[in-house]
Amino acid sequence: MDNYDPPKSQLSGQIVYNDQPVHVKGTYGAIQLQLYQDGYALKNPISVFVDQNGKFEATLFDGTYKLVTRDKNGPWVNSRDTTIVNVKGNSFVELEVTPYFTISNPTVSLNGAQLTGSCTVDKIVSTANLDFIKLFINGTSFVDENINVLSVSSNALAVGNNTFSLTLNADQQAKLNSLKGVYARIGVKTQGADQAIYSEVFQLK
Repeated sequence: MDNYDPPKSQLSGQIVYNDQPVHVKGTYGAIQLQLYQDGYALKNPISVFVDQNGKFEATLFDGTYKLVTRDKNGPWVNSRDTTIVNVKGNSFVELEVTPYFTISNPTVSLNGAQLTGSCTVDKIVSTANLDFIKLFINGTSFVDENINVLSVSSNALAVGNNTFSLTLNADQQAKLNSLKGVYARIGVKTQGADQAIYSEVFQLK
């Protein structure tokens, strides 16, 4: 029988770039971090799931842990730099990453049948190439490239200013009108990366 008390300490954190939150895909456990603790026979990592706002949490025993990104997972450089985390009671950590691209000044609006949006895409890694820049719409606040009822590609697909414009047809209008809520956000994916980086979520209805 297990004679140890269960873990009670809470580690919470935020993925950031230049002190700003990094927004990611939050469904299907798409983005994961890994915690390792030296000095024990078992070397398997503890998986930590990241939500779409780049936040994460785990219930742990007190101790010293190594926090890394999962290999080849995420819209950032696969450096897997180690962050040392000392857990004692409730602890908070910021995990700094280097995204391939960032999204700034995002806007999304829905006026009748007209869906529009814009954003600025900045290249952070000089060798990165764009795969897509898209505006995604869904009926809940969980919205990404896989969970959506409608998507619109950028008119530019380029670094710098990007705009989105779509006049909804009758079927698309009926679909959105049937939803209790309408939510949107912009995603930018890098060629060769397994995940896109996203803007914050906009509630349109």
